[in-house]
Amino acid sequence: MTDPKYAAFTALDPFFRISQQGLAGLVDGDHYFDTIADVAVFEFRYILPGWPQTLKGREALMAHYAGYVNNIVLHGADSLVIHRSQDPRVVIIEYEVHGKVVATGASYHNRFISVITIEDRKIVHWRDYMDSLTAMTALSPASTGASLPQGSLRRATELSARRRRTRTHMSLRYLT
Repeated sequence: MTDPKYAAFTALDPFFRISQQGLAGLVDGDHYFDTIADVAVFEFRYILPGWPQTLKGREALMAHYAGYVNNIVLHGADSLVIHRSQDPRVVIIEYEVHGKVVATGASYHNRFISVITIEDRKIVHWRDYMDSLTAMTALSPASTGASLPQGSLRRATELSARRRRTRTHMSLRYLT
């Protein structure tokens, strides 16, 4: 049974469970939010209209996730792969989530890679990567009937492409 203080977040329960499974034995806490340090930093390495790229603190993350149920309700998470880093504080988890888009009932499936830093058995840093195109497509005005600010999807796509070009250029520079 979900702790009443986390009842507003049940749409994310599959994500919470797979995250805790990936961090089993490394963090303390009965719920995902209990495993997070008060001053933890969350980086979202994807561009989505209205989605912040950085959040600071557990309370900020909880406030941000509170509206998740209005967009997507998850019904499962699987394909967990756990990688240990050379830095014993860092764990990398790969996983997939499955759910439905609230506005349309359309299926939603996405893949994630999260790079997590743990100190004193609490999450202090979480860097998240996902398939941005899948999320943008699932939540686009065409699939939800909602409207995004004019040009925001185009700007997000252009910014994402510019970042990929920069990373590719930097990678090629080191190969020569």
